Amino acid sequence: MTDISSFRSAMSLLAGAVNVITTDGPSGMAGFTATAVCSVTDQPPTLLVCMNRSSYAHKFFTGNQVLCVNVMGNASQEAPLIFADRNIRMADRFSRVKWSPLTTGSPVIEDALVSFDCRIAHTNDVGSHSIFMCEVEDIRCGDAQQASLVYFNRNYHHVGSLETH
Repeated sequence: MTDISSFRSAMSLLAGAVNVITTDGPSGMAGFTATAVCSVTDQPPTLLVCMNRSSYAHKFFTGNQVLCVNVMGNASQEAPLIFADRNIRMADRFSRVKWSPLTTGSPVIEDALVSFDCRIAHTNDVGSHSIFMCEVEDIRCGDAQQASLVYFNRNYHHVGSLETH
């Protein structure tokens, strides 16, 4: 079996879109930065989001049963740093970005490339993480001209151009 350190080093070479996942509801407001997000199906439109169960914010997501996947672009490059910093309190994270609620009440980050407002339809626990299967209720598109922000080799990078060759 592969050891954790080797696995993490290898996974750092798998580029992933940078997302800020947010929630709000009866359990409170919370958010975190994630790359473990992907499309599942378009019938019904469904995404999956993976979250460590030991995260302080986990209880907010499972309690609210709603979330917003905010896909970050170059216009919003500070938001993922803020939401990844464990030393910044939740209230302070949200006070440092512009946001508004969408259909579920989850915060949409104003500068996001695109935001998927979702209800958590199912949760599966695998190892240390919960996998949230999220049905998309609403979508807000931002500026499609901005580059996408990806995480690769333990750093953020801007990727994308609408030019065709």
